[in-house]
This record gives sequence, structure tokens and C-alpha cells, in this order.
Amino acid sequence: MPNMGMGVETEAFSEVEDEEEELGNRITCVCGCLLLTFTMGAVHLFLVTVSLIAISTAAHNITDILSGFPEYSLFNSYLTQTRLADEINTRTTITVLALDNAAMSALVGKHPLSVIKNALALHVVLDYYDGQKLHQISKGTTLSTTLYQTTGHAPGNLGFVNITDLRGGKVGFGSAAPGSTLDSTYTKSVKQIPYNISVIQISAPIIAPGVLTAPAPSASDANITALLEKAGCKTFASLLVSTGVIKVYQTAADKGLTLFAPNDEAFKAPGVPDLSKLTNAEMVSLLQFHALTSYTPFGTLKTTKDAINTLASNGAGKFDLTVTTAGDEVTLHSGVDSSRVAETVLDSTPLCIFTVDNVLLPPELFGKSPSPAPAPEPVTSPSPAPAVTSPSPAPESAKAPAPILSPPAPPMSSPDGAPAEGPTAESENSTSDNSSSSVQAPALFKAIIITVSVMVTVSFLLS
Repeated sequence: MPNMGMGVETEAFSEVEDEEEELGNRITCVCGCLLLTFTMGAVHLFLVTVSLIAISTAAHNITDILSGFPEYSLFNSYLTQTRLADEINTRTTITVLALDNAAMSALVGKHPLSVIKNALALHVVLDYYDGQKLHQISKGTTLSTTLYQTTGHAPGNLGFVNITDLRGGKVGFGSAAPGSTLDSTYTKSVKQIPYNISVIQISAPIIAPGVLTAPAPSASDANITALLEKAGCKTFASLLVSTGVIKVYQTAADKGLTLFAPNDEAFKAPGVPDLSKLTNAEMVSLLQFHALTSYTPFGTLKTTKDAINTLASNGAGKFDLTVTTAGDEVTLHSGVDSSRVAETVLDSTPLCIFTVDNVLLPPELFGKSPSPAPAPEPVTSPSPAPAVTSPSPAPESAKAPAPILSPPAPPMSSPDGAPAEGPTAESENSTSDNSSSSVQAPALFKAIIITVSVMVTVSFLLS
């Protein structure tokens, strides 16, 4: 009988061991499948991300693209002169409607640069169109936004172009203004970087009503003070008048000028030095530090890499500004502080006026940007020095503190309320139960290890 019991026990143990091994294999198989699925998904996600990054960072340069086509040299030249080329280069989904030299000569005529800029801005569509897409326009016609619409100079829908798929395979272009005709047609494709930039030639300029006949604003006629006051820069405007720097601005404006005007709140911000302590010469330098000696619209600022001279610059890198860009946000750095370019007050060739959030402080007047203060060390209360007294016998009531004792360990035996049918130390099945437990622990441990490995692998691939 003892031998028979031992055999049954061994057989039960073997069956349990086989079942647990099979369970462990199944868990391993499932985890392996999950690992493969997660890995394939992570790899796919990684490839998609890389593709999107490659597309989004695919740099294009309209000047370089057109330089290989001498028939567009005049069009290319005016894109550069009006700084539209810089705006085009900062866009990631755009179509340029190029005009050959003959068509550009008819457009340019005797018009000033500011008028030509508005006319050419109407030839930069903020969408991607190649030859194939032009013939797949939904319902055969569409109105597309151009750069002209973003300038704020286009009333109503004058900043849109009408693109219509005509009969006979032709595609017509014209102003979106009511009553306008499709005076231009698609000629040919010039250059495409798919879904980033497309350059196509059209037969004639697109003319919106009033664009060429509008009076051209003169930079010398612009009331800079009034524009600044209306934009919330009254303090800055007052300083320009009191120091006479406004006359310097007006003289420079005809050749090209860009202003960065701090708003009134900027002069009240914490940390702004007491400007009343500056000498008149220092104040003049500070105000001239807020102006560039060229027409530099927002699109040009976004593409600026090198330090830029200001009206206060005197060579050797003195009174220069640097520019950083994050998305559509441009930040100016003076060497002491920095400021975001907030709003465009005026963008009319050759004068540009922006508001900025902070007063730009040149290091030549206010020193370099201070290093951040070191983090304070944690303050700890000093331990009180023991009082030195003559020894005296301890009073009888004084007792040593009682030692802190650990709570008593719980009893090893089953509680009184344990069910009568529960296993006891003398149970005959205790051997097989313990053996089963010893098999379950490694299987569970194995599954946990595999699961953790899966998560670590996926985390690594996704990071």
C-alpha cells in the first residue's frame, strides 16, 4: 500500500508538471506573438515617422530652382527683391505660378516695388498643384488662397485665385473677384518636389482689380509715430521723438528699414533697467538697436541664420542681433535678453514695422546676460551644542527610555477559526500540493520575465 500511494503521488506530480509546462509554453507563444506584433507595429511607426520628418524638413529654395531656367530670370529677380522668395522658402505646401521674361516685362512696367510685390504674391498659391492635380479639381473649379491674402492688403476675396479645368485639356487662372475672367492658362510644369513645392508656368499675369492701380505708399510719407501709437507702442514712439531718432528712421526708410517696437507693457516689465539713467548718446544707441538697415519682412526673418546689423551697429559685431525660429515663431536675441516678434504693424516695401514683447538690451550698454544663479543649498538647522554643566546625580524619578520593541510575530499555527476541512501539516496530500506550487512559481516567473522583456523591447523601439 505505501508503494501504491507513492506511485499515485508521483503520477499526479508528473501530470501537474506536464500541464504547467504546457501552460508555460502557451504563455511563451502568446508573448512571442505579441512581441512580433508590437515589433512590426513599432517598426512601421518608426518608418512612417522618419518619412514624415523627411517630408517636413525637405528644404527647397525657389531662387535655386529657377536659376536653372533663364526664361524665368526676371521673375526670379523680383521674387528676391520683394523678399517673397524668403516667404516661399518657409512654406511646406505651396505652388508658384511662374511667368516667363516676356510676361514679367508686361507686369513690371513702371510700377514701384511695393505694387509689384502685391501682384506677385497673387502668383504664390498656398496649396500643392501639379499637372495631374490641375485636371482632377473637384467639380472642375476651385478658389485657392494666395500669399496676397495673408498680407492683409487684399479686401474681400481679392487674395484668392480661380483655377478652372477648361474643355480641351486646358486649365484657366484668374482673379476670384466677381466678374473677373480667366486670362491666363496653364503652360507647362517646371519643377516639383511632391506635396512640398510645385513650380508651373502660366501664360499671363493674374491681375486682381485695383492691385496695379492702387497708389503706392512711400516710406518717407509713412507716419511712423502714428503707426506705433496705434499699435500700443506709445512709450517707444515718445522716446523716438524726444531723442530725435525718429528723423534717423525716416531718412533710412527710403532705402529700407525694419523696426522692432517694444509695446508699452515691455517698459514696465520686471528686470528692465532704469532707462532714465542712460545718457542721451546711450539712449540713441538703444533706440537705433531696435531697427535694421534693410527691409526685412517676417518671412526673411524666419530664414535668417547669421547675426544681423542694426542702425546702432558700428562694426566688430557690436550692437548686432541674432534670430532663432521655432515653427512660425521668431525670437530676437540681444546678448542680454530675448524677445518674440509679436505682430506686424506694417509690411510695405521698403518699410517693415513689428511689435516685440520685450525691450531689447544690447550688452554694449547693459553687460552680458548674467549666468543663472546656483541653486541654493538645502538649509539644515544646526544641532544644538550640548550644555556644559557640572555633573550631578540623576533624580530618582528620571528613568531610561523604554526600548522600542518590534511587534510580536504572528502565531505559526492556524487560527482558531480555520475551517475543519483545511489542509493540516499531517495531510497525506501535502507533498503533492507543495510540489504543484513549486511548479507554478517557475512558470509564472517565466511569463513575467517574458512580458517585461516585451515591454522593454517595445519601449526601446518606440523611444
